[in-house]
Amino acid sequence: QAHFVESGGGAVQPGGSLRLSCVASPGAFKLEGMAWYRQAPGKQRELVAGLTNGGRTQYADSVKGRFTISRDIAKLTTYLQMNSLKTEDTAIYYCNHFFGLATYWGQGTEVTVSS
Repeated sequence: QAHFVESGGGAVQPGGSLRLSCVASPGAFKLEGMAWYRQAPGKQRELVAGLTNGGRTQYADSVKGRFTISRDIAKLTTYLQMNSLKTEDTAIYYCNHFFGLATYWGQGTEVTVSS
């Protein structure tokens, strides 16, 4: 069954860094593009960063210059390096397809940025 497994979240202070990982099952990983999304308390899920097979990236304005998306195709893994974290980055982070969301979602990984 196709699925995503996210990990790497945690509690950090403002200015800190985290690296998130998303391992996809073979049926879930899309060469065309993978992306990270997040959902903060009381808010809708939003696109954080996307990466296409051609190497094109797209970032939410709020994370540009701080977050970097990458992937290891051999490991079916997508990463999100998050630097200079802010309290407003607090959310549950999920991975999914960049083009056409899959109907299934992983459990996500929780990121809490607080002093």
